[in-house]
Amino acid sequence: MASLDLAYPQPAVDTPQTRRQPISLTLPRIFVVPAFNEEENLPRLFADLERRDRLFTPGSRVIVVDDGSVDGTGACAAEYDGPLDVDVVLLGTNQGPGAAFRAGFERALDASPGESFVITLEADTTSDLDALDEMLHRASASADLVLASVHGGGRMLNVSRTRRVLSRGAGFVVRLARGLDARTCSSFFRVDRASALRSAFDAFGEELIRERGFACKAELLAKLCAIGAVVDEVPVDLDATRRVGDSKMRIGPTLLGYWRLVRSRRSHTGRAIA
Repeated sequence: MASLDLAYPQPAVDTPQTRRQPISLTLPRIFVVPAFNEEENLPRLFADLERRDRLFTPGSRVIVVDDGSVDGTGACAAEYDGPLDVDVVLLGTNQGPGAAFRAGFERALDASPGESFVITLEADTTSDLDALDEMLHRASASADLVLASVHGGGRMLNVSRTRRVLSRGAGFVVRLARGLDARTCSSFFRVDRASALRSAFDAFGEELIRERGFACKAELLAKLCAIGAVVDEVPVDLDATRRVGDSKMRIGPTLLGYWRLVRSRRSHTGRAIA
């Protein structure tokens, strides 16, 4: 397999601590939820979101990206008839989280042409929605991207030692290799300003997310940092007992993805976030 060359341009900003102009918390919230064989968990996620109607400002919606599921995930999303505005993207064949996030971001930016908050969640309900108020507040106040951070004050609960070591070790190596100022590099649970994602697509185009697997979020974080994104973290616990079924992450392919990120060298041309 050819290596991915992902040495990114240096951000054209004064310091990593540059503060963004505040934006309104009343802006739309666009939830992007990649889902692969989550027929049992998706209704539970919808129910959790329904109980939190305060999160849904005018123009908000939930985009479920069905990544080629072979169970009833796609039908579950398409047939939802509750109070949430649910949009479904069907990929047809399983392409991995990288492709699912890319398709979800493209749909989210098309759906909200102005500024908005783009929130990515785990379909398996392990994203602790109680943390969203604080994450949105920080994205509104000064950050382009806010991470739910299990290694920045949060905890991994009921997760095997192997997975805890993998998560912490891979994050450390990627931070060191890429010079990232973030404790948790791979969390799917994040809040992005839409303007930051647009700048990243402008800078990298189709190569914004090249990793197919779970390392895709570390790749996206590195590319956002490369164009000057301001990153913040909120301590959040991840409790594996919240999900029904097993995690979809496979250790071997995930380690290979992080290895490609660390060893890559080629430069890309990008522009800083205004």
